Amino acid sequence: MAKDEPGQDPIGAEDARLQSLDERLRSAHQAESIRTGTAQRKPDKGYSQGNRVLAELIAGTAGGALIGWLLDRWLGTSPWLLLVLLFGGMAVAFRNIIRISNERPE
Repeated sequence: MAKDEPGQDPIGAEDARLQSLDERLRSAHQAESIRTGTAQRKPDKGYSQGNRVLAELIAGTAGGALIGWLLDRWLGTSPWLLLVLLFGGMAVAFRNIIRISNERPE
């Protein structure tokens, strides 16, 4: 193959056209992000509140069930402590969810 045929790019040599293209693409991307208002934007508070609600619901229920199951095994009161602490964990989770929902999203 000849030196100027396609696929024969010199190794280690930077093409001025590629550098120029990279610069133009970077500036166009930056201008577009400023125009649309997406430049370094934090997630909305509603999104983080939704994650907190999900975490409270899962952790409260699973935590109560796990502690109840362990206490049942240790004390031999199966399934009563499991049920009591499962519902207790759910009640605490719902109380925390109500607190979260009363916060004002910005």
